[in-house]
Amino acid sequence: MSGYRLDVADEYSHQPTAETNFNESVYVNGWDGRQKIGLWSRIGNRINEGHAEMSVCIYLPDGRVACQFLRPELTSNDKHAAGGLEYQVIEPFKSVTMKYSGEVMILDDPQVLRTPGVMFKTAPRAPCEFEYDCVGLSPMNGGEPTDPNAETMYGRDFSLGHFNQHTRTTGRISVGDESWVIDGHGWRDHSWGPRFWTNIYFYRLFIANFGDDRGLMMLKRIDRQGVTHRRGVLMFDNKYEQIIDMDVMTEWDDNKYPSSVQLGIRTEKRKVRLEGKILTVAPLRNHREINGESLESSIVEAFTEWSWDDGRPGIGITEYIEFMEDGEPVGYPL
Repeated sequence: MSGYRLDVADEYSHQPTAETNFNESVYVNGWDGRQKIGLWSRIGNRINEGHAEMSVCIYLPDGRVACQFLRPELTSNDKHAAGGLEYQVIEPFKSVTMKYSGEVMILDDPQVLRTPGVMFKTAPRAPCEFEYDCVGLSPMNGGEPTDPNAETMYGRDFSLGHFNQHTRTTGRISVGDESWVIDGHGWRDHSWGPRFWTNIYFYRLFIANFGDDRGLMMLKRIDRQGVTHRRGVLMFDNKYEQIIDMDVMTEWDDNKYPSSVQLGIRTEKRKVRLEGKILTVAPLRNHREINGESLESSIVEAFTEWSWDDGRPGIGITEYIEFMEDGEPVGYPL
């Protein structure tokens, strides 16, 4: 990817910069389309704040969500391991693992995620383990910009360096007395630099796999000046094609969460239309006090079933993040 630097060393931890909100995070998702099950997991090291952000969110076939969110103490940025969740690079640019052993909350109604205080007090708990082996199907995409004025994927006030890759994902998940062998696909990323979630005004992110040789990662981001940024890649025959343009049409439910999505994507080589059906929504939020001001963002993580315009089925995650003003998401209904 021109204009970006990416080295093998970037697979590992970076020297933290002085910003209080320096973050270095790794993220893995993986989905078994046949069984309609999957998960995403993330470790964000906030070494200058003395803690990590640990997240596990499992979408069960019956619509329940099993999840855990912790902020374990952190004394070093040397590795990504926190709260029972551990990430390892097996072979740079080719293979990583993410595994977890601990407890999860079982949510019959994922809407309780909107009131985390209630959720942490009342949600039933169960032991959980998972292990994902993620082998790259695509080239790496992204890195750290070589031009100090260049735009980054999510904006410089959210991350400086960022790279990602579509994967073949296999492994196992166990929740309580239920277990599943996973044979599917997924995606992983690694980001570093200063980050506040509330710096995002609003964006629409789409990540999906359509078998071993096709996939997408599309981001439509609107900044506080009202400027729209469209970034992303379409994977076709295991090669990434940078997008030239992207259109997004969203249908919404009564909670102002996406219920279905239509995408129109154009690269130099092709034009594609895709339709996404939301299976399960995990409605998260992020709250932070900055300079005495209370800020909140809505983070909707939606397990999504996709269809390419030639009928090829796909599976993945749809993420809608938006700043909240007067209790309302600023991007709705766009």
